[in-house]
Amino acid sequence: MLPTPAAIQPFVDQIRAAAADHTPLQIRGGGSKDFYGCLQPAGLLDTRSLQGVVDYAPSELVVTVAAGTPLASLEALLAEQGQCLPFEPPHYRWSASAEAGTPSTATVGGLVASGLAGPARASVGSVRDYVLGLKLINGRGEYLTFGGQVMKNVAGYDVSRLMAGAMGTLGLLTEVSLKVLPFAPAEATLVFPLGQAAALEQLHRWAGEPLPLNASCWVHDATAGAGGRDLLFVRLRGAVAAVEAACQRMLIEVPGERMDAEQAAADWAHCRDQTLPFFTEGAASGHALWRLSVAQTAPVLDVPWPQLIEWHGGLRWLWAPLQAGPQLQAAARAAGGSAMVFVAGAADNTGAKCQLRSELPGQAAFLKRLKAAFDPAGVFNAGRLYPDF
Repeated sequence: MLPTPAAIQPFVDQIRAAAADHTPLQIRGGGSKDFYGCLQPAGLLDTRSLQGVVDYAPSELVVTVAAGTPLASLEALLAEQGQCLPFEPPHYRWSASAEAGTPSTATVGGLVASGLAGPARASVGSVRDYVLGLKLINGRGEYLTFGGQVMKNVAGYDVSRLMAGAMGTLGLLTEVSLKVLPFAPAEATLVFPLGQAAALEQLHRWAGEPLPLNASCWVHDATAGAGGRDLLFVRLRGAVAAVEAACQRMLIEVPGERMDAEQAAADWAHCRDQTLPFFTEGAASGHALWRLSVAQTAPVLDVPWPQLIEWHGGLRWLWAPLQAGPQLQAAARAAGGSAMVFVAGAADNTGAKCQLRSELPGQAAFLKRLKAAFDPAGVFNAGRLYPDF
């Protein structure tokens, strides 16, 4: 059902009643990111009744869809026109009820609210870079419109992009307009047997050259021979001539090989959805999955846990105990970034003990003022982003 006035009214009524009674509400689409953040007991605002394409103009590279629309459906529609969401939003299946091979339940609203992007993020930009406009219901039950369907549509603060990564704490998204792009004409994935330090150094060197780098992933592949191998995977996307020239140049500089295209595509999808062995086997350890966002030029981190590194060195994943927080935070700060629990350990899978974000000076006070402006009664996703609001 498209977000017509009749479809929106029940949500408005429920939110106004909750605000009057100070009753908390949990905004939920497909539930694919229930693991992310701190879920608190609350009434349910289920967005899945809001589905469908409001407007799609392939020639204008913009699509507007209802927030409860399945992400897979949107991507299929775009693919028919040779277009895509270039930041590669993940289709997580971390839900306790999900089984291997089950379809993704991710929705477009969850895509924006979580602000999570896949392997290409370091090269093409983040989710908020592609949000052109949206409609939402705030904590007063007011139906508001921000942005539009073109890039230059903002006078003043860009509120629509503020919702990317807000985890539904500021309002219920009902409709989203996104910029899309055509598929790249050519793609290739190269793999190099390099240790972590050598891989990071080589990525930094390549980043300073005119190469069509799109994504990278460094990991220790335990399945590759006796004792496994350290491998750096690099994906190139762009014009055919540029990709082919880059392949030849990079393989001359560093010994490696070009992967089969079909196998590479499957592996990058597994990387995007965190279904590579590094993630699935690590989940059995009982440790928490930590996400360290650091400067791309940061060196090897002085921590004892194995890592998977994406975004040309800017994103580092590792499985470690929750008690390792201070050590990981210190290591991340020294590398120009921060550390957060992404998935809680098996013994505590209720939302990572509210360690979703690392506070910067003044950040908490600013976010509290935003929360008070959009949701004065504090009914939306209480504690999901920060423990106290």
